[in-house]
Amino acid sequence: MASKLLRAVILGPPGSGKGTVCQRIAQNFGLQHLSSGHFLRENIKANTGFPRTLVQAEALDRICDLDLVITLNIPFETLKDRLSRRWIHPPSGRVYNLDFNPPHVHGIDDVTGEPLVQQEDDKPEAVAARLRQYKDVAKPVIELYKSRGVLHQFSGTETNKIWPYVYTLFSNKITPVQSKEAY
Repeated sequence: MASKLLRAVILGPPGSGKGTVCQRIAQNFGLQHLSSGHFLRENIKANTGFPRTLVQAEALDRICDLDLVITLNIPFETLKDRLSRRWIHPPSGRVYNLDFNPPHVHGIDDVTGEPLVQQEDDKPEAVAARLRQYKDVAKPVIELYKSRGVLHQFSGTETNKIWPYVYTLFSNKITPVQSKEAY
């Protein structure tokens, strides 16, 4: 039996929980998560960065039709707090937050024991500029998908409170492989 193909995009500012939501979607619905952030970081290393803009959305249109687009609306103060408390393990992309997902040992990756780093653009002085830039770039992309009737917006301050709504939306499109509680 052929599996259903579902093409979805998750939009949201830095620190909005896109990675967490995508990981849960992949686990619960048996889908593959392709992270534009991962691809962007790889392209920056190779000096071939591809921006997340209206031009990118239009390029994606030429490749495929999207079934749904989700945008995560998180208050500025929440994002600022999350980003300034975020530390990552660069080789794997694992993200820790000192408030709600701290590493077992401060500054050390739980899996490898290697040091964690705080990205320059996650430092408090850079966060406000990143969030303003995201808002300016994302607005036309969000409007494009809204005009096509595929945009679904979710607002809140906690991924765990947004997740049940995302799960329900996906459940209406594709059969879950496990229940939403299994995350």
